[in-house]
Amino acid sequence: YLGLDLRGGVHFLLQVDMKSVLDKALETAISDFRSTLREQNIPYSGVSREGNSLSIKFRDAAMRGKGMSELKQRFNGMDFNDSDSSSDFRLIATFKPQEEQSIQKAAVQQNLTTLRNRVNELGVAEPVIQQQGVDRIVVQLPGMQDTTRAEGILGRTATLQVRMVEAHLNADSRDYNPEKIEAARSGIIPAGTELLYSRRDGREEPLLISKQVVFTGENLSGADASIDQQNSGSVVSVKLDAKGGIAMKNASREGIKRRMAVVLIEKGQAEVLTAPTIQSELSNRFQITGMRNTQEANDLALLMRAGALAAPMEIVEKRTVGPSLGADNIARGFDSTKIGFIAIAIFMIAYYMMFGGISVLALGANLLSALLALATL
Repeated sequence: YLGLDLRGGVHFLLQVDMKSVLDKALETAISDFRSTLREQNIPYSGVSREGNSLSIKFRDAAMRGKGMSELKQRFNGMDFNDSDSSSDFRLIATFKPQEEQSIQKAAVQQNLTTLRNRVNELGVAEPVIQQQGVDRIVVQLPGMQDTTRAEGILGRTATLQVRMVEAHLNADSRDYNPEKIEAARSGIIPAGTELLYSRRDGREEPLLISKQVVFTGENLSGADASIDQQNSGSVVSVKLDAKGGIAMKNASREGIKRRMAVVLIEKGQAEVLTAPTIQSELSNRFQITGMRNTQEANDLALLMRAGALAAPMEIVEKRTVGPSLGADNIARGFDSTKIGFIAIAIFMIAYYMMFGGISVLALGANLLSALLALATL
């Protein structure tokens, strides 16, 4: 296989957004704090984020002490400190420096693994994917000249979520509620939901969707693009693992005649790919419809199989190496070998006569055996 310098291709230098890594860790900690306090029946007033810290409010000092004891036991990577005000008793939680470094390091390693999976799906031979410094990754793709597609595949941070629809304008299913949709459009959105739009029949359809996730892309065990013969479009056939299959089965059993939305989240923006009505109890296999073309379906299936990036990445350097430069390097390599061999052969035969000729034959056999060994490897 020829490398980037001989075959041509693309070179990327990507920088991981470390701020997003910590933001995601803090959002996860908020959810974990709430679950822990509910499990232990410890009353609290709320959990909110204040900069790079989390604030947990309690009604009295006794409950705060009990909550601190429980949280310290479960989250040893965070520091907890008291903070009182005139109206409430607060607990301030921040990540320890070593924990921040560990989170960031893990994010870079996950991005490296995901990038390797995506490049393998692209079928690029002999790629180079390696970490450079603390927060940068070098990617070299020999033989690939389509830089636009390479950028789209490497940099996308798509995350797939499946959630239940709470209200919509389709009268054929249970959640038909135009009043809720109109209220959401005017800015009155119920807690635990968000207003998103789905492409349907060439127009945008408003949907009020629950923030509670049925399952995510982490529960996928397979994804393949195919042609929908019935509707003359492209679809992605998805297979779930055991955990995702159970979640899908339970949600669909309770949600017959309700709509379920497949949401793609990328760079903080959520897009509804499809929101079909559940007609019967579903298993661990389903299809995502609504793809614009075959290429979009193939790219989405690739991203789903390869997994999501732990954090967004920005392309800070991009270079394209043309194959003509590689061909010139190959020609120079052959020419230098031929000229050098011929010059040495002439000198040895002129100086050593017959023994020089024998030595030239031995040198030629040595060169050929070395090339044979390299080709075999």
